[in-house]
Amino acid sequence: MKVSIPSPLLSYTQAPEVEADGATLSELLADLDQRYPGIRFRMIDEQGAIRPHMRIFINRERVVGLEEALSPEDEVQILQALSGG
Repeated sequence: MKVSIPSPLLSYTQAPEVEADGATLSELLADLDQRYPGIRFRMIDEQGAIRPHMRIFINRERVVGLEEALSPEDEVQILQALSGG
């Protein structure tokens, strides 16, 4: 399925849109990490939760849990919030 990658993570993928597989969001992120080592840690913390500055959408609906079911025609968009002062 199509996965949109935010600018801060382009150093991993070298492309703003990539393909990945998985029956759940957790499996999709594991597949992304296999294809682009280290990318999952930038999105998921040590407790297995989505990091506070990350937003993940499936078909334009925000998800908060990694066990969200996916189908091959879904579109996943990963966004990273900007912060600073």
